[in-house]
Amino acid sequence: MRRVEIFDTTLRDGMQGIEVSFSLSDKIQIAHKLDELGVDYIEGGFPLSNQKEEAFFELVKKETFEHAKIAAFGSTRKPNHTAREDAHIRALLEAETEVVVVVGKTWKAHVEKVLRTSFEENLEMIYDSISYLKEQGRKVIFDLEHFFDGYKDDPTYALRVLRTGTEAKADCLVLCDTNGGTLPSEVQKIVAALPKDQLAPLGVHFHNDTGNAVANSLLAIEGGATHVQGTINGWGERCGNANLCAILPTLALKMNIDSSTAPHIHKITSVSRFVAEKANIIPDKRQPYVGEAAFSHKAGQHADVLSKADYLMEHINAKLVGNERRILLSELAGKSTVLDKLSKYGTFEKNSEEVESLIQLLKDREVKGYEYEAAEASFDLLIRKTLKIYKPLMELNNYHLESYKTWESPSKTVGRIFLRINGKDVMGAAVGVGPVETLDAALRNAIEHFYPFIKDISLTDYKVRVLNPETAGTAAKVRVFISFTDHHENTWDTVGVSENIVEASWEALVDSLDYYYNTFILS
Repeated sequence: MRRVEIFDTTLRDGMQGIEVSFSLSDKIQIAHKLDELGVDYIEGGFPLSNQKEEAFFELVKKETFEHAKIAAFGSTRKPNHTAREDAHIRALLEAETEVVVVVGKTWKAHVEKVLRTSFEENLEMIYDSISYLKEQGRKVIFDLEHFFDGYKDDPTYALRVLRTGTEAKADCLVLCDTNGGTLPSEVQKIVAALPKDQLAPLGVHFHNDTGNAVANSLLAIEGGATHVQGTINGWGERCGNANLCAILPTLALKMNIDSSTAPHIHKITSVSRFVAEKANIIPDKRQPYVGEAAFSHKAGQHADVLSKADYLMEHINAKLVGNERRILLSELAGKSTVLDKLSKYGTFEKNSEEVESLIQLLKDREVKGYEYEAAEASFDLLIRKTLKIYKPLMELNNYHLESYKTWESPSKTVGRIFLRINGKDVMGAAVGVGPVETLDAALRNAIEHFYPFIKDISLTDYKVRVLNPETAGTAAKVRVFISFTDHHENTWDTVGVSENIVEASWEALVDSLDYYYNTFILS
């Protein structure tokens, strides 16, 4: 079985993506998660770029990794200098990593317009930089920047760059699609044409500007590449990098290609979500393998087939990648869908009274604007109420909110809420900016003495959808979705619907707390 090296650049190239930022502590924690996943190389960043990157390499020296090797990233020496005296090369050595990544130019247009030097000097820069780093005892991965564009422009010169890297004893020659514009058919032809038996081992690094980074990576591996680079969740410059969350399971489960991550592939979903949490980015639900939608089924017919032969509707078992099947509730749902949701509460048949009741309840509420495929916690509460095992957190007497604004001062909202908890009347109060924020704060103020767990859960997302703007204008009905987390592994979503956005928010908010109380506190 052929083996492929896995090189992760989330902490360098991934951080160049829009809205992606990690603290120094985040980077260390992510590095350990990648090590647990079995990644061979973790690119830590460019030591010369800023103080945080420099501090990372100082701090990571004190860390212990079971498998992964940390790599420092830099470029070849400047024109008409020597590698020994070059600041970039010195920074790579001072990072004291066993592995270094050196970027060099392959496209003649870049040599002329960016480096402003001769083609021969560019080759000297590459040879001098790699050979000097090898003399210093480093493992050198040579990234051939813009390789595919360079090869299409002048294949002879691109091949000379490859041979130069080989002669300088580079450990791996990484063919980079830096612009991300190369198509799969081109990748296949170019990789097939290379004299692989005369070159150092080949790797690939693709960007996703045509949406083909994963496909390009897999085709290159089929063509003989033994090293692949990418990022968790596919983050990176512009449209991102090749997504390791798609590449790694495909190699292990579809292509029968060995890698150090293959025995740990069941961790890929948790790693994907951990990295997203550290970046404070909501995970993409539609990601292959690791997204919430990857093994989600909406149509009742699909749910029925799954109960008979799941392989007919799912290309792999979700557990292989640490994900789980979700049966979504919608107007398309049938009895099989509802039965699946009921199964954790006991054994029911399709003609059970409870199934019939829930089917009708689901359809009635969806007519009113409710939608449960993205709010399964709210539907779970409907099940509990139907089965008469639901216990409310509290009873509402009333809430009162007053928003005001004076001249140029910021707007404020004052809120009071009156509840009954365990037979006692309680009050909560808060001042905030918006009414929903204030209502949430007042509710917490009222109940935290009775339910300390409220301090451990928090809102992570809040969405509003106007349902009938054409006919009702500003009096339109709205649907509110709220996402909560307990900052461990539990997340849940609820829904509320009303012509009053505060009332819709209140309904979703109370469902969120009731769900947690019934599911994790009482059980």
